[in-house]
Amino acid sequence: MAGSQRALKQRIRSTETLQKIFRAMEMIAASRVGKARAAAESITTYDSAIAAAVAAVSAHTQLDHPLIKERTDTNRVAVLAVTSDRGMAGAYSASILRETERLLEQLQDEGKDPVIFVSGRRGLNYFNFRGVEVANSWIGDSDKPSEARSQEIARSLLEAFLLPADKGGVSGLYMVYTKFRSMVSQVPQVRKMLPIKVIDPDEAIQIDGMGLEDVGTSDVLPLYEFEPSAEEVLETVMPLYVESRIRTALLHAAAAELASRQNAMHSATDNAQDLITGLTREMNQARQAEITTEISEIVSGADALKETKK
Repeated sequence: MAGSQRALKQRIRSTETLQKIFRAMEMIAASRVGKARAAAESITTYDSAIAAAVAAVSAHTQLDHPLIKERTDTNRVAVLAVTSDRGMAGAYSASILRETERLLEQLQDEGKDPVIFVSGRRGLNYFNFRGVEVANSWIGDSDKPSEARSQEIARSLLEAFLLPADKGGVSGLYMVYTKFRSMVSQVPQVRKMLPIKVIDPDEAIQIDGMGLEDVGTSDVLPLYEFEPSAEEVLETVMPLYVESRIRTALLHAAAAELASRQNAMHSATDNAQDLITGLTREMNQARQAEITTEISEIVSGADALKETKK
């Protein structure tokens, strides 16, 4: 019995240590998720403004930009999977990797040759373990992506899209990331980033109070004057639009990761407390059983002494 109690006490102490770690991680994630959420919401506004600018310029010029054209000279397509650098975030990375695998299978069925790019150590380890070649990867700041990192990822993917087919160019870019909706809802998203769709019906972007999905050839748009020309303005704005969309996805993924980690650590803390309660009850029962046994032995010994005196 004594050995059983010592083992239970050790398990309780170990669980209490883990509970403290879980609670600390929950508090850290809770302290950071608000800022990450605000960053995601603010960049969404900027993303909408850039998209509106692209729509406005494209309405006054012929759309003849390499980022808009469909490429038919290669079957390679780039797939960027945005995962986390660390675990303890529930099914956050697993959901993204599952969606990525589904997308890769779909592209292969269509005769495409996927080229994998990864943001986050969890995704990199996943593909390395399975012997899948990764064209490029970025790790280290998945829950707080810097602007420089976002620009680096965007430049790398833009370069891959603009390269000639014989030098490894790709005909499209798909991005798999997690969209932050609320603290209890983070949804994996699969978006085609390149070639650009100037009017994206999935994103209700307003331009002078008019939804882009409602803008047709017969609608009257405001009259703009472009310096030096609409074509050169479009040449400048297009890469900014791609960078903005990628940064928006990364910031949404960061907020979703922190929210998932906070929820996972909250559940882990509660589960640890339930385990501690159960182990404490079991230890108390073992102690009571030991005390009962000792009392029984004492009573039996007293009765034996009485019998010998007789």
